[in-house]
Amino acid sequence: MTLRNDNPADPFKKALAEATKTLADDPDLTVTYSVDPPGMTADAMRLPQVSRRMTRDEVLIARGTADALALRRRHHDPALATKYAPTGQMARDLYEAMETARCEAVGARAMPGTLGNIDAKIAHEAERKGYAQIRSTQEAPLAQAAGYLVRHLATGRKMPGGAGNVMDLWRPFIEEQAGGTLEHVNDVLADQAAFARLARQVIKDLGYGDQLGDDPDLDDEDEGEGEEADEQPDTSEGEEESEGEEAEAEPDQSQDDTQDTTESKVMMDEAADMEEGEEAELPESDAPLEPPPPAPYSDADPNYSVYTTDFDEEIKAEELAEPAELERLRAYLDQQLDPLKGAVSRLANKLQRRLQAQQSRSWEFDLEEGILDAGRLARVVANPTTPLSFKIEKDTEFRDTCVTLLLDNSGSMRGRPISIAAICADVLARTLERCQVKVEILGFTTRAWKGGQSRERWLAQGRPQQPGRLNDLRHIIYKGADAPWRRVRANLGLMMKEGLLKENIDGEALEWAHRRMVQRPEQRKILMVISDGAPVDDSTLSVNPANYLEKHLRDVIAMVEKRKAVELIAIGIGHDVTRYYQRAVTITDVEQLAGAMTEQLASLFDSDPRARARIFGIRKAS
Repeated sequence: MTLRNDNPADPFKKALAEATKTLADDPDLTVTYSVDPPGMTADAMRLPQVSRRMTRDEVLIARGTADALALRRRHHDPALATKYAPTGQMARDLYEAMETARCEAVGARAMPGTLGNIDAKIAHEAERKGYAQIRSTQEAPLAQAAGYLVRHLATGRKMPGGAGNVMDLWRPFIEEQAGGTLEHVNDVLADQAAFARLARQVIKDLGYGDQLGDDPDLDDEDEGEGEEADEQPDTSEGEEESEGEEAEAEPDQSQDDTQDTTESKVMMDEAADMEEGEEAELPESDAPLEPPPPAPYSDADPNYSVYTTDFDEEIKAEELAEPAELERLRAYLDQQLDPLKGAVSRLANKLQRRLQAQQSRSWEFDLEEGILDAGRLARVVANPTTPLSFKIEKDTEFRDTCVTLLLDNSGSMRGRPISIAAICADVLARTLERCQVKVEILGFTTRAWKGGQSRERWLAQGRPQQPGRLNDLRHIIYKGADAPWRRVRANLGLMMKEGLLKENIDGEALEWAHRRMVQRPEQRKILMVISDGAPVDDSTLSVNPANYLEKHLRDVIAMVEKRKAVELIAIGIGHDVTRYYQRAVTITDVEQLAGAMTEQLASLFDSDPRARARIFGIRKAS
């Protein structure tokens, strides 16, 4: 019997894979479909998954992603790009965005149909990131805007949806600073090296010239000059002889200079000796006190630095919006909760049963006194010499517990992810509170895009090198551990507020939440982190090493897990957080969040270590 494949999406996937290979001019390319983020390696390309339903959006996004990656593979030389790539993060982002736009525009000249597919992909990404709701340049990414503008100028095509909004916000500034350079975009579009030089000039025009690094064209010239210098005769001996002759021609002057230098050195040494003697004679009470070294910004990594903390804020949710607005946002969140009420309630009840089971009474058997154990009487009948067995009821020890939910409030969480996270936090808080478990709900983001007041101060002070974290933190307290849920239920609606979600600096947020937890009186403390990506802050990464924030996050996690004062677990939404946290799971769909949160919390209260190990994927229970 022949097995028949009934998946209607398979023919489409096969046809799209073949078309992608042809467009990329690479017949050996391997094309796969996955729920992981799209990407491309040396010999493979990963496209968005297409389900059996083959919705219109799925098809358009898959085709647009395939066309965009194929055109980049065909028209992009990685070695040439690396040669001209800037060193600073912001400059690199601008460079990459413009190069992507160039590849798409070059491909569109030969195949105009690809632009429509790529438009659908760009529109989807812009909608997911909330670009249509952005109202100021502080919230809009400059690099994306520059890439969109290059694509618009090269193709004459209007940018779709939110992408056009981001481009229009930055366009006056970009054209004012770099308009003259951008006039030549179409002249160099087909020449990657010439376009790279133009892109570097645009970056310089926009004020990021200090991040460009050395000019690769000048380096090539220097190498050529070095080769010519090797062929020229060595004239250093002649120069040394002439210098010697000049020295002999003015002997008196050289001796005078030497004598003056010696006398001044002796005077300085004597003065230094006198100062040291005076310091030695000072009584201890009058000895100058050195100022204490500044406290490190991070307990996990003393080398982690912050340019300024003057503009950081730790704020309660109710202080970020008026009560009427919070109620309106909460009502909107409740509307989002309606379709999920049944499933989430079942999970909440399951968690409550697990917790209450841990709090229930149990029996201790085979005792010499207590209540007669009828279940053991059969032994007495079989062997009358066997003593009677008794039992007593005892209370199971259930340590008082505090749970903190730390929610990523970054811009990439806009839309469905942040709604689901808020809904799950709502349900879990109510469930845990019924079981006498204290719950704290915290959120982390930044006050502004692109650095805010911290970056402005840094610019005003001459752009010092390696400034460390360069943005204004915003740590939000949605619910304190001691606050009753009924009084703060409206606060979670704040996550629906337009413009709240910005950048995410995870390491400092995790350290902040951990610091709050260790001060709690409860015997057991559980910290759950919910995030959809690695720490990202364009302003910080543009002037520090590329792994600056990620390294700090790893250091903080290592510190928390080593100290063991707090049990740390994490859930990644579409992002593999298991590479950071020992106890973590990754979900591919936000709809799975409620189940993942419930299972993780329930497993922590399970008395069987093997059951806990199964939940977290640990092969051997500790």
